[in-house]
Amino acid sequence: MGKNAHAENPCGGIITLLLPLLTRTLRLKVRREAYAWLNAAAAEVNEIYNYCNETGYKAATRTDIKRRWMSGFDLCYLTAGASQYFEKIGASTIQSICVHYAQKRIAARRVKLRWRVSRGARRSLGWIPFKAAGLKRKGVCLRFAGKCFRVFDRERLEGVKWQGGCFAQDPVGDWWLCLPVKQEGQESVAPLEAVGIDLGLKAIAVTSDGERLEAGRWTLRFAQKLASAQRRGHKRQAKRIHRKAARCRADALHKFSRQIVDRYQNIVVGDVSSLKLAKTRMAKSVLDSGWGMLRNFLEYKSQQAARGFEVVDEKNTTVTCFPCGALTGPRGLNGLIVRSWVCSNCGALHERDVNAARNTLIGSRCWTSMRGNEPSHWQILPSSAYSVREAGIETARAAA
Repeated sequence: MGKNAHAENPCGGIITLLLPLLTRTLRLKVRREAYAWLNAAAAEVNEIYNYCNETGYKAATRTDIKRRWMSGFDLCYLTAGASQYFEKIGASTIQSICVHYAQKRIAARRVKLRWRVSRGARRSLGWIPFKAAGLKRKGVCLRFAGKCFRVFDRERLEGVKWQGGCFAQDPVGDWWLCLPVKQEGQESVAPLEAVGIDLGLKAIAVTSDGERLEAGRWTLRFAQKLASAQRRGHKRQAKRIHRKAARCRADALHKFSRQIVDRYQNIVVGDVSSLKLAKTRMAKSVLDSGWGMLRNFLEYKSQQAARGFEVVDEKNTTVTCFPCGALTGPRGLNGLIVRSWVCSNCGALHERDVNAARNTLIGSRCWTSMRGNEPSHWQILPSSAYSVREAGIETARAAA
């Protein structure tokens, strides 16, 4: 629960507001002198993880009446006392591995997960979980399992109470300390009311007010350097180039999402599926755009700033005329070339992406049934959903 805040009531008295507590993960880079110890500890973590994987699979595939899905408590009971056979990790880390494995297997709905490999070309990235009490401050260092670590930007941990986190390794080989912390939400009033966002390829995001985030083409920008590194067999340099492209993409999406959250109170985004389009010829451009990452950024930043965030169906938003609601826009693959079009019904000139963003915003305001399968007098047909305006909603109320 959050802390209490007080506000004045216009009718007199004081209103008590409950500000929510949000979870944020601090990601701090570990200094290089601890990499050897972390690599050895990660190999021991893989042994425990694979033991849980094998034991859980055997218990779930038994042919007698003792067949069962083992929980995290069951795995912790079976691994009790195993810490004496390992040099790096302790009992709290082993329990964290068992609980995490049980939760991940339930989420995946599979009797067996992928094995964690400690050596070779297919080596799994290092991962060492721990409980909140397993990591403690010691001067300018952090102490875990009898080992002291130094991290960059340790000032961010001043006055912070963390929860159970983990040490995680990236593809380049660097180690990062990931700590979930609780932070109080900060309520503020945005200067503008609402915005609709249309996701695309030529422009990653276009708002209903005409602002746009142009496609960075980060994969294409580093394609020559990446190909040169791969031809020369420099795997580590190739991984660094991949990380550079990912950081450039994340930086652009972070800046754009921050501007949107600071400016608008309600944010509406279309539900375009990047996973489905990734199976087409546009896969490279779709994955380079980072639509899912942008939606995640907008969602958690909206929660932190007490903004409204919604993902709506974007069907027919491109072909629907915003003023009159007629379906006169360009269709099909050949229609993707058309960036501006004139409505044959009302004669309005539209920019394709801006018109789609406006229809996305209007579509989020439609009245829909909230009572299950029974018919609703407030429900609006999908064919006319994007032609609804505020006046139209009042008309629908009066007609009902």
